[in-house]
Amino acid sequence: MTVQSTLSRYQDIVQLAYFAIIIISLWMCEVFFTADLAPAKFKHTSVNLLFIFTALPIQLVMVSFVLMITVWTNLHHWGLIHYLPYSKNAWVYYISLFILMDLCEYVYHVIMHKLDFLWKFHLVHHSDLRVDVSTTIREHPGETFVRMAFQMLWVFLLGPVAAVIVLRQTVQTFSNIAAHTTFRLPARANKIIGLIFITPNLHQVHHHYQLPYTDRNYGDVLSVWDRLFGTYAELEKKDTVYGVDTHMEPLRNGRFFNILKIPFQKLVRK
Repeated sequence: MTVQSTLSRYQDIVQLAYFAIIIISLWMCEVFFTADLAPAKFKHTSVNLLFIFTALPIQLVMVSFVLMITVWTNLHHWGLIHYLPYSKNAWVYYISLFILMDLCEYVYHVIMHKLDFLWKFHLVHHSDLRVDVSTTIREHPGETFVRMAFQMLWVFLLGPVAAVIVLRQTVQTFSNIAAHTTFRLPARANKIIGLIFITPNLHQVHHHYQLPYTDRNYGDVLSVWDRLFGTYAELEKKDTVYGVDTHMEPLRNGRFFNILKIPFQKLVRK
């Protein structure tokens, strides 16, 4: 059995287990180390948890296509990575692809905000009025499909091997879950870490309910793109209000089937 086929066979199970361990651990930390009341937190989490059942089948099917594209691009030596200097060096290869894939995720995120058709699906994630680690999985199945379609495009354009995708997914999973925690880093730690990476402090700004902050801090793992393209912003925790100003009704945002219908309702642009 080749390395490629082994990764294809087992990476979904390993990634799911890894995802579950991280999100459960951080969720428990939120319960024990914050003033968040358990009954309200359980109710909020139970709604977001239902999105696993709509997203997971799409994710699993489309991951297979991502890996098929990976096999084809590597078989034909296709992709931008083959045109970069010193890409035969393993360190250059992995680091370059990680950075390029992170840039692609930044571009994807900006597109989801700027095109009304796509924003209607993405705002399901932003409509959460109580951002915590469970918000990570609050993704409309329509966005899951679009996100995986973009991933197929990025893999086709860049040409990474499956090991790069697995490494990227491992780091990205931890980063995304950690960014949605209710915790904040101390100011000095955030200033240092935030020079390179997206921190909870920075991502909470992105979940503020009003512009311009909703359109700031798009970064996935790295914060450098926001600094480079002028979308970086900071906001104090006391000034941060979660949600989207067009969808602030608790009843609309607190019931699973109501949330699923949001993209198909008339959009009043934020």
